[in-house]
Amino acid sequence: MSAEKAPSEGGKAPLARHAVQRERHPLLRVLSILGVVVAVLAVSAAGVAAYAVWDTVSALGENSVEIAGDQALPPSIGEIEGGVNLLLVGSDSCEGQDVALFPRCADPDDAPGERNDVTMLMHISDQPRRITVVSFPRDMMVPIPACPDGSGGSYSAMSSQPLNASYGYGGLACTVATIEQLTGEEIQFAGAIRWTGVIDMSDAIGGVDVCVDGDISDPNTGLSLTAGTHTLQGVEALQFLRIRHGIGDGSDLGRISNQQQFMSSLVRKLKSDAVLSNAPVLFNLASTAVGLTRSDPPQLVLSSELANPTRMVQIAMAAKDVPYQDIVFVQYPTEYTSDFISVLPLTDVADQLFAALRANQPITLTGEASQGSGVDVTGEAAEPTPAATPDADGTTPAPSDSVAAETRVDLPPEITGTTAAQVTCTRAEQ
Repeated sequence: MSAEKAPSEGGKAPLARHAVQRERHPLLRVLSILGVVVAVLAVSAAGVAAYAVWDTVSALGENSVEIAGDQALPPSIGEIEGGVNLLLVGSDSCEGQDVALFPRCADPDDAPGERNDVTMLMHISDQPRRITVVSFPRDMMVPIPACPDGSGGSYSAMSSQPLNASYGYGGLACTVATIEQLTGEEIQFAGAIRWTGVIDMSDAIGGVDVCVDGDISDPNTGLSLTAGTHTLQGVEALQFLRIRHGIGDGSDLGRISNQQQFMSSLVRKLKSDAVLSNAPVLFNLASTAVGLTRSDPPQLVLSSELANPTRMVQIAMAAKDVPYQDIVFVQYPTEYTSDFISVLPLTDVADQLFAALRANQPITLTGEASQGSGVDVTGEAAEPTPAATPDADGTTPAPSDSVAAETRVDLPPEITGTTAAQVTCTRAEQ
């Protein structure tokens, strides 16, 4: 099926809209970036010197991209200062893909072009550290600012396009600029990854536990699961992240919460001792990612400062001790257009979220777990027990109550999502 074309502005070729596409959700590629960051952290946290992985992960910089927020690297390794905004993008390029796995790439009318089908902003706050991951619907209609064309000039701004047109218009830097304009946030780091390596990356992770409350059989992705909990990796993990029909209300909004279930489970696994103490698994994660950067064409591209392994360790060190309840996954709030094909941003509502993040206030979710009826909360995850560090006199300090004393911000109910402390289960479509 060919992609429906959206009107263009500024003299470029028409941009393909993606509302009609069924099989383009490579979120695991985005998770691989997060996995590499956590993996580098985990090697350090397990007592292995951070520079032991330098030769492996330094290759990440070979195909890096400059973005406006890149900063000079501090001279010493340690937890990064201040807050961090990291944009994670998964694109739908057919370059270098296995046509047997992605038949649409054999269609000359459908294969060209590249869109950011997965767009997530990961915000790590300043002290006390918290993590908020905001997922942006691919078909959300947004203004796209003037973007660099790679030749010293720029493409014209566009007043309203699907968000996933921004990558095809001006690459990773254009998607960064679009999200910055939408949210008012400065993005310091960014990464984008294509299809190849998705299955290998999930295999390197070793599988992620997911739950479905009923049998699923989706011909669009080829995924079939019985009701219950499953450990998914390889092809099945990719299918689970791409599935839309057969779960929730069948919308992309339901799929986002399904993906958030996967991410939350992945975070809990990566923070568990089983992963943090397993050096071979951690090096396998880093090595797999390096292979993606060295492929032709590259399947993993990071902004230059994110590609630096020292910077990776600094970011990971800032995130390593965040408790589950302060790791929050939310969807940027939207409402449907009259044709129910696209969605419109609720900027006034979203501004309340970003104001709380800028003020580094703890947030409380008051809305549903999913805007698209994708998941239900079924339980609470036990927090890993941290290893206490004795004071100089040999005593172990008591836990701090400073966070508990802070004033929490109740987010508007239009902002849906969950925390890593909440165990969720995907709703099978009734």
